[in-house]
Amino acid sequence: QVQLVESGGGSVQAGGSLRLSCAPSRRAIELDCMGWFRQAPGKEREGVAAIDVDGSTYYAESVKGRFTISKDRDTNSLILQMNSLKPEDTGMYYCGTPGLWQRCLGSRPAAHYNYWGQGTQVTVSS
Repeated sequence: QVQLVESGGGSVQAGGSLRLSCAPSRRAIELDCMGWFRQAPGKEREGVAAIDVDGSTYYAESVKGRFTISKDRDTNSLILQMNSLKPEDTGMYYCGTPGLWQRCLGSRPAAHYNYWGQGTQVTVSS
């Protein structure tokens, strides 16, 4: 069983930055595909970014050039650095993993992810 705990959400004005963290319990960060998703009210959960076991990264078109996903092995954390935030980036952000030893091999949809954190709210005002 993998437990994920997100932190780092908050409220910022458009153009600002936020850094989200996700720490898996009892599991080394580099062993599995991990991703960030977001969900706005009334909308489906959508993929934002993912990072594979070999370090390959995948981004949604809407965040390319603004968001960076990475793994911090010192703290065993998944990081999402979000810059140049826009109001449309507002939503609940979740980190997740498809499961133990799973690879990303591209941008897998939310239905392929079996473990999720509780989410952290990001609000961007114009």
